[in-house]
Amino acid sequence: MKANSRILIVDDEQDIIELLEYNLTKEGYDVRTANNGLKAIEEAKDFLPQLILMDIMMPKMDGVESCRKIREIPKLKESYIIFLTARSEEFSEIAAFEAGADDFITKPIKPRALISRVSAFFRRGTKNTNEKESVVIKDLVIDRSSYTVMKGPDKIILPKKEFELLYFLANRPNTVFNRDELLKNIWGTDVYVVPRTVDVHIRKVREKIGEDYITTIKGIGYKFAIDE
Repeated sequence: MKANSRILIVDDEQDIIELLEYNLTKEGYDVRTANNGLKAIEEAKDFLPQLILMDIMMPKMDGVESCRKIREIPKLKESYIIFLTARSEEFSEIAAFEAGADDFITKPIKPRALISRVSAFFRRGTKNTNEKESVVIKDLVIDRSSYTVMKGPDKIILPKKEFELLYFLANRPNTVFNRDELLKNIWGTDVYVVPRTVDVHIRKVREKIGEDYITTIKGIGYKFAIDE
């Protein structure tokens, strides 16, 4: 069994659950399953998976709402959530990222490609030792070791991708990054996400920490601005 490799599969199609469970278990992952969004929340609280593979269209509670509720659980804020869906419209992808998802895979699912994607997510969970454990700028303390953000006396909870985006920019203050650079550094080159994903995550980070930290450079990208 691989260390720190708990995966929760959530889908209302039993044949998909069996296909993914078989292939991921064979690779050494510790796997649990759920067949609707409500059950997914219960299993996630108990199992504390590192990765959740989540269908969007499900009975009782859809994947987007389930994802949103899972992201409200502090112990699951670092979990990766990948949506599985047969719907390829861009609005589905944006809705997924709005809810706190990290990636998006369109059905039909190819097991070997999925395993490669899953492996890439676990690899990116390894900490980069060349970066500082914490960044202190203005009244923000961004602690990479505990994945916490403090703004003065207040603790701010961010999903993993929002935290990584904030940390990446704050660790390189006054440096402008375009959307493609941010996608490459935060999401990696082996996942497909649209550039609009960066805008969604920047907006959600600003909603939580305030508008005065991350600056938009029109026509170029974003930077974490501090007085020089």
